[in-house]
Amino acid sequence: MLKRVKLISLTANHKLTKQISQRLGVPVLDTKVAHFADGEILFECNETFRGDDVYVVQSTCCPVTERLMELLICIDALKRASAKSVNVVIPYYGFARQERKAKPRQPITAKLVANLLTTAGADRIICMDLHAAAIQGFFDIPVDDISAINIFSDYFERKHLPNLACVSPDHGGVVRASRSASKLNASLVIIDKRRTRPNVSEIVAIVGDVKGKNCIIVDDIADTCGTLCHAADKLKELGAKKVYAAITHGILSRDAIEKINNSALEKLIITDSIPLPDEKKSDKIEVLHLAPLLQEIIAALEDGRSLSEARAKFDNKMFRGK
Repeated sequence: MLKRVKLISLTANHKLTKQISQRLGVPVLDTKVAHFADGEILFECNETFRGDDVYVVQSTCCPVTERLMELLICIDALKRASAKSVNVVIPYYGFARQERKAKPRQPITAKLVANLLTTAGADRIICMDLHAAAIQGFFDIPVDDISAINIFSDYFERKHLPNLACVSPDHGGVVRASRSASKLNASLVIIDKRRTRPNVSEIVAIVGDVKGKNCIIVDDIADTCGTLCHAADKLKELGAKKVYAAITHGILSRDAIEKINNSALEKLIITDSIPLPDEKKSDKIEVLHLAPLLQEIIAALEDGRSLSEARAKFDNKMFRGK
């Protein structure tokens, strides 16, 4: 079933795409993304993919607009060159935090990006932990929003930490933290947070008992990490034994690394949905790999199998050695 499957790596996720390729046993096409002197982007592929199911791997991370344009131009090229299907794997979906009008006269940019991807010719979207699950409804093509909960759950199960509490950093993340708590047989704690402006917030209250517990802050995005580190310090102040954070997308903007290193966080665990450059590496940051899960998802799609079945297979085979 995988004989007509090809992979394309744009500029954001070369290492992740190579890992998926090795696990699937399918080639990464020889492509080039070039920039003209004025900044225009040109995509070229040196191999044929006529009649193939092509999977394009590209997180729309920093520089966000450039990465998005690369993706749109690539999709257009694939459709014009008669690919059978164009399946877009976006481990990190940029602009996802603009999924609603929080104030009058604001755009809903997550919907605009969905329109652009669909108009360009994408046949399917595969994402990891969308900021808001409702973004799936912005598309009129199939969207698979894959969760990294099992990856993080396995990590903490292997650490055998007692008295666990999964912490939601705000009201919007309660469902995510609750699912993690169920997986780990942990209690649930909720932080009541007020955001005063983008990337700035304050903690009003903490609902739940953290004294003597090993706390895991569960969220989808770590950007400037001010709120995250403030939450970790507050939990420690209230008697938490150790504070960890399990966050799918490590954007880590501005002085995020300095904040993490100086915070009460024991460890920040992220995935490789966004590559972690050498200058952002820290003893407090650990990266878990998405390739085993994405390989199972792609194989299931090509075999016509249930993605729930694929996730279960991944959970058993890859992480528990069954």
